[in-house]
Amino acid sequence: MTRALTIQSGVALCALLAGGTLLARPDSVRRAMGAADPERTTYALRIIGMMLTALGLLLGGFALAFRLAGGVA
Repeated sequence: MTRALTIQSGVALCALLAGGTLLARPDSVRRAMGAADPERTTYALRIIGMMLTALGLLLGGFALAFRLAGGVA
């Protein structure tokens, strides 16, 4: 089960980093995408960034809780 926890923690870290980047710098991501409407695109990127950040926090939290509980599966 440790391999599954490692994969889950890796996905959580990737989601946190991607979400944090989208939250902190949506304008640079928008420019890299070449999106036309800056206001709408920035708004959508912030929503996506928050969703990815929440995914990373949940996956990481559940992996940590499972590990601290003894990893009984």
